[in-house]
Amino acid sequence: MQPRDSKQLLLDSRYLRMAQIWAENSYCKRRQVGALLVKEKMIISDGYNGTPVGFENVCEDDHDHTKPYVLHAEANAITKVAKSNNSSDGATLYITTSPCIECSKLIIQAGIARVVFGEYYRMHDGVDLLCRAGIQCVHLWDNGNGSYTPFVLTADNSEQHYRDVEDAINNNNQHNS
Repeated sequence: MQPRDSKQLLLDSRYLRMAQIWAENSYCKRRQVGALLVKEKMIISDGYNGTPVGFENVCEDDHDHTKPYVLHAEANAITKVAKSNNSSDGATLYITTSPCIECSKLIIQAGIARVVFGEYYRMHDGVDLLCRAGIQCVHLWDNGNGSYTPFVLTADNSEQHYRDVEDAINNNNQHNS
């Protein structure tokens, strides 16, 4: 790894850990997701999944399903930066969970150049769309010892990487059973 690459990995892992801490602000019970928008080493916006302003802070209904109006962390970060004097054009989005297809459309339209995430969402079509749009996607695999391994995804390798991650998780679950 080149010195520049190791410095970027260090920054990526720190910002991703900050997004993980920010996710703790979410009132959602099923999954807490955090996002940071960073441009030129400055955090220009943040977000976590939750209800719109003025709504009760309850994300799930009585059957433990997410309410349809709950906003995703990346959508909150993008709408927050839109209300500020900052621009997300060329920024990096750090998000604890990979974006869904709807948030990926917002990421593309917001001009975000790079997405770094820690774990896959249950569907990976959002990452596939970002790769297709030419947005650099990096999966930071948590090695479990305080270090991360970056996987740069492309339209050519994202499907195989997703299967590799699923296999690794399944193998890990079998060893822990």
